[in-house]
Amino acid sequence: MCGLKSMRTVLVTGGAGFIGSNFVRLTLTQSEIQIINLDKLTYAGNLESLASVMNDPNHVFLHGSIGDRDLVKEILIKYHPDAVVNFAAESHVDRSIDGPVDFIQTNIVGTFELLEAARAYWSDLTGNDRERFRFLHISTDEVYGSLGSEGFFTEKSPYAPNSPYSASKAAADHLVRAYHHTYSLPVLTTNCSNNYGPYQFPEKLIPLVILNSLEGKQLPVYGDGQNVRDWLYVEDHCQAIRVVLEKGRPGEVYNIGGNNEKTNIQVVYALCDLLDELHPQKNGKSYRSNITFVRDRPGHDQRYAIDASKIKDELGWVPDETFETGLRKTVQWYLENCEWCERVRNGSYRGERLGLGIMF
Repeated sequence: MCGLKSMRTVLVTGGAGFIGSNFVRLTLTQSEIQIINLDKLTYAGNLESLASVMNDPNHVFLHGSIGDRDLVKEILIKYHPDAVVNFAAESHVDRSIDGPVDFIQTNIVGTFELLEAARAYWSDLTGNDRERFRFLHISTDEVYGSLGSEGFFTEKSPYAPNSPYSASKAAADHLVRAYHHTYSLPVLTTNCSNNYGPYQFPEKLIPLVILNSLEGKQLPVYGDGQNVRDWLYVEDHCQAIRVVLEKGRPGEVYNIGGNNEKTNIQVVYALCDLLDELHPQKNGKSYRSNITFVRDRPGHDQRYAIDASKIKDELGWVPDETFETGLRKTVQWYLENCEWCERVRNGSYRGERLGLGIMF
């Protein structure tokens, strides 16, 4: 089988973002693969997240967009990668409510342009190079919509996206699938649950709660806080992606979950309790006293939960971290890296409420 161990060079798109940068750092420490890292460096893509590998001889950073087909073609021809791993995406639901156009342009049009460039490149490959090539598309469980109180998303679940973000990712998933069935491009798709961990942009729930707590601000919780998510530690996710790239069957979809269903308020309570232990307030109060319930997000999905039995049974992957161990590592990282947080908050986001949309 031609997999990650036989690969020499991988093109990673969106490799300066949260999950992408974790994947880049992890892969460079665990293998001799050369990574060509293409990122547009929007608000959530930041070179600060790659500081530890910017001088690594196996890491080449290129500033550019997946929507620039000519640029991607030049990169593919010059570096001759054995795989493309596509992390590049606009990924925040609240931002998609306020401004969906960027999500359509990057997640749909950008993925199309990347697929076209990859298809042209792959079509010219021969022998082992052609056999080895893979196009791995990183997606989300949000494409499946919202679950009730029971059941799990599987790879056979129908798509029912409920936000501009998830709709754009669903469209991208369908394009990737179509390029396999129409052109035989050797694609793989992964749909993951909510990631958390080091280097996450501060607008997401867990880093927002941590940083607001440290700054003495209120901790906003949408609605009644009972929306449920399955939480996946980002390094577990990156290991799963490596396993899919190594062993996954072209044309297949693999759901990646952390087996950690929690309501939003449970997550906030857990963060407050860890901060009470690791960084207590000077006034002696619990950080829970700063929790405030705010108006819910429009169209807020009630529950996501992943059935990850396929990747476990077929590829042998299971997460290493529990929610408790992963969350403790995350809180400790943010406490030790406050300077990173300040540098990435460059003015485009200052902790304000997003995603209220236009109210009539």
